[in-house]
Amino acid sequence: MKNILITGFEPFGGEKINPSYEALKLLPETIATAKIHILCLPVVFGKNGALLEQSIDELDPDIIICVGQAGGRSGLTFEKIAINCQNASVPDNDGNQPHDEPVIKQGPAAYFATLPLSQMIAACKKAEFSYHAGTYVCNDTMYRLLHLLASGDSKVRGGFIHVPFVPEQVHDKKTSSQSLEETAKCLECAIKAAIEATN
Repeated sequence: MKNILITGFEPFGGEKINPSYEALKLLPETIATAKIHILCLPVVFGKNGALLEQSIDELDPDIIICVGQAGGRSGLTFEKIAINCQNASVPDNDGNQPHDEPVIKQGPAAYFATLPLSQMIAACKKAEFSYHAGTYVCNDTMYRLLHLLASGDSKVRGGFIHVPFVPEQVHDKKTSSQSLEETAKCLECAIKAAIEATN
């Protein structure tokens, strides 16, 4: 049986919830006969990568999908590229606010996701490509994940998906949202497609 590690984040930026993790709680324990393991990461530069690496060592997963919140988007967006740059417009949850610093010193400028993105997007009703994951903790996490996978002799596939706000986060904002249930269902379809594409 395959092991799938899928991560979300704790709330940040004054929000009370983070749909990237709340949606994961609605996923089934197995998808396409693969065991699903969920993990909540801190919205903190560096700490996110350390916890992720620890979980990878413990679980030895076949596929790793990190999920983050991207307010203003109307559906899932599948990130193609992580860049070696930290540039925070607001502090992380430990008060760090790097400006134009590398994620990994002497690391390559960028990494491409190794997930079967086309198949995953095709399996979702509302989903599209995004061509880089920003410069905040989401990108930091994606870059650290892909750097870790590239540094080892591993066939593990990895990448990052952004999900929209949930309706209760946008009552006073003029922006898009999606229910947790719909987000979870889309994630389930994407995970199933990833498993089937890598069998």
